[in-house]
Amino acid sequence: MNIWVAVFGMAGTVLAAVFAAKATRAASRATADATRAASLAQAEPNQRAADLAAFQAIRDDMQGEIREMRDETRSLKSLVRSFAWYVSELTSQMRSHGIEPPAPPDRVADYNRTGA
Repeated sequence: MNIWVAVFGMAGTVLAAVFAAKATRAASRATADATRAASLAQAEPNQRAADLAAFQAIRDDMQGEIREMRDETRSLKSLVRSFAWYVSELTSQMRSHGIEPPAPPDRVADYNRTGA
């Protein structure tokens, strides 16, 4: 009878150890999941701040490029107007001396007609 008690005692101990190991593993998984969720929740505001900073840097770069393009466009428009005025003066002088200037290219004729 003592042998049976010992066998049942050992079997009970093994079963208790197996259940304890499963419970410990499950608790460990649950703790890891909770820790991961907490770190994600804490990291999100920091990530949003980093995203905002990146977007602001991109926006500032783009605004700088747009400003440069506007300045360049203004400069080129001014140059085209100056050339148009100069060519008009030369054309006027040629006509006043009885010389008919060559016909302007189609694009120039379109610009003179429409202003665009």
